[in-house]
Amino acid sequence: MTQRNVNQPESAPRRTARPAAKPAPSPAQKPATIPVDLSPTTTVVRGIGRIPVTQVSPVIEGGAYAAKATVGELVPIRAKVFREGHDAVNASVIVTDPSGKETRHDMTPLAPRGLDPWEAWVRFDVEGPHTFRVEGWSDPWGTWLHNAEAKLPAGVDIELVCLEGRDLLERTASIAEEAGDPIEASILRATGQLLIPQRPAEDLLDVATGIGLAKAMAKHGPRELVSPTADYPIFVDRKQALFASWYEFFPRSEGATYDEATDTWTSGTFDSSHERLEAAAAMGFDVIYFPPIHPVGTAFKKGKNNTLDATEKDPGSPWAVGSPDGGHDAIHPDLGDWESFDRLVARAKELGVEIALDFALQASPDHPWVTEHPEWFTTRIDGTIAYAENPPKKYQDIYPINFDNDPEGIYNEVLRILRVWMDHGVRIFRVDNPHTKPVQFWAWIFEQIRATDPDVLFFAEAFTKPEMMHTLGKVGFHTSYTYFTWRVDKDEIEEYMGELSRDMDAFYRPNFFVNTPDINPFHLQSGNPAIFSIRAILAAMLSPAWGVYSGFELFEHLPLAPGREEYLDSEKYEYRPRDYDAQPNLNMLMGRLNSIRRDHPALQQLRQIDFHTAPHEKVLAFSKVDGADRVVVIVSLDPDNTVETEVHLDLTKLGLAADAALPVRDELTGATFTWGARNFVRLTPAQPAHILAVL
Repeated sequence: MTQRNVNQPESAPRRTARPAAKPAPSPAQKPATIPVDLSPTTTVVRGIGRIPVTQVSPVIEGGAYAAKATVGELVPIRAKVFREGHDAVNASVIVTDPSGKETRHDMTPLAPRGLDPWEAWVRFDVEGPHTFRVEGWSDPWGTWLHNAEAKLPAGVDIELVCLEGRDLLERTASIAEEAGDPIEASILRATGQLLIPQRPAEDLLDVATGIGLAKAMAKHGPRELVSPTADYPIFVDRKQALFASWYEFFPRSEGATYDEATDTWTSGTFDSSHERLEAAAAMGFDVIYFPPIHPVGTAFKKGKNNTLDATEKDPGSPWAVGSPDGGHDAIHPDLGDWESFDRLVARAKELGVEIALDFALQASPDHPWVTEHPEWFTTRIDGTIAYAENPPKKYQDIYPINFDNDPEGIYNEVLRILRVWMDHGVRIFRVDNPHTKPVQFWAWIFEQIRATDPDVLFFAEAFTKPEMMHTLGKVGFHTSYTYFTWRVDKDEIEEYMGELSRDMDAFYRPNFFVNTPDINPFHLQSGNPAIFSIRAILAAMLSPAWGVYSGFELFEHLPLAPGREEYLDSEKYEYRPRDYDAQPNLNMLMGRLNSIRRDHPALQQLRQIDFHTAPHEKVLAFSKVDGADRVVVIVSLDPDNTVETEVHLDLTKLGLAADAALPVRDELTGATFTWGARNFVRLTPAQPAHILAVL
């Protein structure tokens, strides 16, 4: 949803980039103006119509921001629709696509009927800004049919009921003719002639309740007293915004070499990263994410294991962005140049994968901004610039930006930097700590980018309070890290998935990373390969987007210290070349999981997930459905022991009869079975899951 820009001041000219910091400039773009009033445009308020429609969803902040959808995704649209008296009411969703074309989707009443819930699942096929509205309307056919079913068997007003029915069918036939459907019109008129009062009541009811007649009336029946809501925004992103498999590695570690004689490292480069890029693509990962690739500051540079006694031989943390070699629009000279970066992006495109770049909006004390724009930082009372702190933690190698000192200058500089990388083929940004920047700033950035490049995606690294995470999603972040890292027990996984798939689905898309350079989860610190397998299966099957930081497949697990969720010898502070073929590893499992995900649309969506009963507290059972595609997943949560239990499937949640026989194929092993409502399972640390495709 666009924002209203009022009282706009003149924009400051764009700062000229340093020649060493970026390639030949792309065609100049006029800097965007920062509005004084950044409040979003709100949807026009409407009162209650003739047919009341309330509690419409998905509506974000009253319609100020667009709800989320992706191409091909089924999205539920819901409302409460009712009226006075006993006449029938009905409802439809009217979707308007970016071209202005309107499509009607009739809603279905849900139980309990006394609470008046209505729902329609809409599949969006076109990218871009859409709107939807719910229309409540009086349903003459529904009213007549209800009266006929009550009166005809009782012999009450038979002649009047038939007369009213014939009139209604004639009216509907005329509507069908106007719609260009003469065949249906003829059938409706012929059906009306069958409503003869002298016929037995049973025959009249058979005519009135026929399936063909119901379909015709649903398509052409009169809609009276149509009462529309406001039009609410919903933005349809490309599929990658929802469904993706991420793999993270540090280019500086790929191909890095160590010289024992001089005790020095030679950094890996973009060119030496091709091999890892190709291996990740071969495992089915389609987004390759790099930590910051910019020059690293030397002031307060962090050494091994986050120490403050770094030497010239230590590479420092890549999140301490900026040095005399440049800032956010520059490449670390050890990694290569723009030509080598472009070669890597081109190779990724050949492989069918995308490069995602970390966007860490902060500066080292050596960043050019510190001297060129000291007003962009916070100066303390003693005259020093405030570094980042999360007491008692201190990050002396990082200066946070103060967005309130010069918002127009900062906003336009950030937009310029993003466009530099976009011009070099980057269409996905993983944003570091977005919750430490004003939400209003992100809303403005997304408005600018979406206006020209709606395919560019932003991934929020926001491990913070729920309300902030939610709001970042509402204003435009396409996907986000989640609390999955800390959800390990059965009950908390089920509860969290309920929140993500039903309570937050309109504004928040999850990405289930199993680990990150910052987080070595406690449950992985045993090093038991089974827990690594279990967490990979859970992440890949529960969420349409999941991610792996390199080293996970090799069961890296040693903590910095007991009780700490940090890695010993963290790659954030040193080079970590790896032998990715060392045994044992999870390469084959991760590749298989990604292949299964590609084969099953049910696993590419978030909203249609149901949990089933498994009495054992260490067995999780769930199903995902999309159309005719159905997948049932049974996972052991115990990496140390064999578990046995019955799994009770609610087959109605799969759209099947409660007593149906279920032919299934285990996508992990290829074995086939016939399941029913009750099934015995035995899971071991070596084979901790069944991923069952319903055949």
